[in-house]
Amino acid sequence: MEFTAEAIRRAERVRLIIFDVDGVLTDGGIYIGPDGELFKPFFCRDGLGITLVHRAGLKTAIITGRESEHLRYRAKELHITEVYQGNLDKRAAYADLKAKLGLVDEEIAYFGDDLVDLPIMGQVGFPAAVADAVQEVKRAAVLQSDYPGGHGAVRQLIEFILKAQGKWEDLVAGFQAKKSMEGLAQ
Repeated sequence: MEFTAEAIRRAERVRLIIFDVDGVLTDGGIYIGPDGELFKPFFCRDGLGITLVHRAGLKTAIITGRESEHLRYRAKELHITEVYQGNLDKRAAYADLKAKLGLVDEEIAYFGDDLVDLPIMGQVGFPAAVADAVQEVKRAAVLQSDYPGGHGAVRQLIEFILKAQGKWEDLVAGFQAKKSMEGLAQ
């Protein structure tokens, strides 16, 4: 993954990471069962990365355009308490999050993949894109993953932020020292 000194500087300030879902936490596919139920695949390493973000003291949130019971379950499993569903125009949810958590734009990262993500990406201090994002989103990002959405992009971007903040090595050392894995999820 290519990055600049500017990307590192911006990552150092991040206190909240916001994720889009379809095309970022998932591969963008929607699988429909015989009774009309929707299924989405989530990547386990992305999930562990999210729980490591919490362990490092950062907050996470989701803002997505679609509604999904599967997402409610996944967010609960990963201890993501700030979940905004059904927000194709994500600006109001973003403003609410920022006010609720007392953060400024420069302290927020947003991971996106499609045009509906551009308004938020233009506001946050650390806009990031998955490898298969549309060109406009890639141009708006300060960092682009080597991986497509739903296939490790979130984990790679999380690791970049945690390494920039000097927190990654301690998290890895915790596994090597066999510290408690309580609160972790994949």
